[in-house]
Amino acid sequence: MTGIKTTGEKKLMLFSGRAHPELAEEVAHQLGVGLVPTKAFDFANGEIYVRFQESARGADCFLIQSHTAPINKWIMEQLIMLDALKRASARSITVIVPFYGYARQDKKHRGREPISARMVADLMKTAGADRILTVDLHTDQIQGFFDGPVDHLFALPILADYVGAKVDRSKLTIVSPDAGRVRVADRWCDRLDAPLAIVHKRRDKDVPNQVSVHEVVGNVEGRVCVLVDDMIDTGGTICAAADALFAHGAEDVIVTATHGVLSGPAADRLKNSKVSEFVFTDTLPTPGELELDKITVLSIAPTIARAVREVFEDGSVTSLFEEQG
Repeated sequence: MTGIKTTGEKKLMLFSGRAHPELAEEVAHQLGVGLVPTKAFDFANGEIYVRFQESARGADCFLIQSHTAPINKWIMEQLIMLDALKRASARSITVIVPFYGYARQDKKHRGREPISARMVADLMKTAGADRILTVDLHTDQIQGFFDGPVDHLFALPILADYVGAKVDRSKLTIVSPDAGRVRVADRWCDRLDAPLAIVHKRRDKDVPNQVSVHEVVGNVEGRVCVLVDDMIDTGGTICAAADALFAHGAEDVIVTATHGVLSGPAADRLKNSKVSEFVFTDTLPTPGELELDKITVLSIAPTIARAVREVFEDGSVTSLFEEQG
């Protein structure tokens, strides 16, 4: 007889960075496992040190880190953790990125610009990632930036079912805040059997986060409008879109987004907006100053945990959404 046979079983290990530990703990709870104890700290000059307290040799490792602020620090920490797992002889490494940083820089709008979303994918691959599991990418094309499997999860079932249970569906209109979100809004329409409207916005190309003109396409008068987007950053665009809907006779406006980035003036804008409710998932931690009655945060952990289990058991991640569609 030549060679050696092994009777060992597959082993799943879940690791977390320091960016959003609450989400990682909830995913671990859903999976029925504990997070691997990890020693991580910053040196005085800002360098990051990481060491795992358990052996990862031969294990299927899942590393969760959401790219929240300060975004560059947490991306770097994730890369360092990937390198540590690669050098610890992990059998496979799946990087879980609930919010994928730099996703808005997915193409060149003008000359001499970077495609930073591709660079982040390259960094993860080089650091040791075999697979990426993420939620609601800014554009689908980012999946092609990574040279390996990408499991793209959707928060639409969670958000749409929450809204559908609260609102009189006969008065419901789904609104896309721009042309880029029309396909997603269309899926909402199919799920909730509601009509579609679009807010057409024109940006000043030389001024970031600023929209100059809003035009509403579709009937919103006397309707309960649900604005659907993938992320809300400073809140200027979505609040201006909501104002445009009210100006066209909307009875009420609810805003939903997978990722509540909520930077800079977002807190004041959300507080002062006429929008009745903002609904997010917890792919990112919600800033403390934004714990308002009009903000609802839904858990994405069950979706991530089910996807992790399907990946580990060589099942189908796609089936999670086909059965809910």
